[in-house]
Amino acid sequence: MRIYLIRHGETRGNKEGYFRGRSDFPLNENGIVQAKSLAVALKNSGIQKIFSSPLSRSLETARILSEETDAEVIVEEGFNNINLGPWEGRKKDEIKKEYPREFEMWITRPEELRIEGAETILEVMERSVKTLEKLRKELPQQGIETIAIVTHRAVLKPLIAGILEIKIPFFWKIHVDTASYSILEYNSKRGYTLKVLNQTSHLKKFVVEEY
Repeated sequence: MRIYLIRHGETRGNKEGYFRGRSDFPLNENGIVQAKSLAVALKNSGIQKIFSSPLSRSLETARILSEETDAEVIVEEGFNNINLGPWEGRKKDEIKKEYPREFEMWITRPEELRIEGAETILEVMERSVKTLEKLRKELPQQGIETIAIVTHRAVLKPLIAGILEIKIPFFWKIHVDTASYSILEYNSKRGYTLKVLNQTSHLKKFVVEEY
């Protein structure tokens, strides 16, 4: 199986430094352009099905990709973004002032961060890996060997780390930009191999988020 791991296109939340979580920021104008460039780049990739987070920024990216690939879009809750509880929809600079200790942990070892009412990075890893493994086992029986997963930075990083068994701390060792794609391949003898990480050659303009 070949799996395209796609981060959604840019939103106002990315550009203006918000913690997004499950706050439903839609694609901005540049995000739509990014998604269209991504779709053209992957037009002949052989993607047969697209699994998307239910949030609009991912779902819109997935639908734009579907227009070029003719692949069905399926909403998959297992790839929803991390629930950041009281941090969601708030400026990162505000959180830095209000939660200095927790913010420092976010930019150094977020795997150990615990916020009341929020999901942990390791919980995201568990559910996203479980969801991918279910698809990997079931889809080839339906003749589906190439898929795309359109989701979020805070899902892609723990998913990649979990699949490849990268030890903690892993979060800041993996980087994925908006509208980038990475490629995983699964082989029954070797397991998962990361063939491509954070491909952005199809993009002309994107904001690099440092944290």
